[in-house]
Amino acid sequence: MKAFASILLLSLLPVCGFSMDRLSALSMLETGNDDRAVGSAGEISRFQVKKAEWRSVTNSANYADSETARRVMIQLMDKRISAFCEHFHRQPTDFEFYALWNAPSQALTGHISRKVAGRCERFANLCDRDRKLMQLATAK
Repeated sequence: MKAFASILLLSLLPVCGFSMDRLSALSMLETGNDDRAVGSAGEISRFQVKKAEWRSVTNSANYADSETARRVMIQLMDKRISAFCEHFHRQPTDFEFYALWNAPSQALTGHISRKVAGRCERFANLCDRDRKLMQLATAK
């Protein structure tokens, strides 16, 4: 049953504003895919989630489990993407997706600082790279 739920969730990711290239790029940018990473402000998991946000989604303390971290991130971002879509009447670009993750209030006001914008650009570039790699892999 758990495997079926994971497959179902993966099939819905592109519809909900998520795609594997975005998940991969977010994990890579935040921690280099390090499941045990702890940020300077105490952020946890490969996605660098604040503990209070983590606890708002799950009671699990298994921060190093990539599957749990992915589910937590998706639930948090689903709310942010919904707010973005309601406000702007469209899905976020890759740049805006990362802004929603890193600085949601900035993304929702449309006023993104230079520091955050630099990280958003790196994220968008990673997404583009991952999409191109997927296209090459599927073309063979």
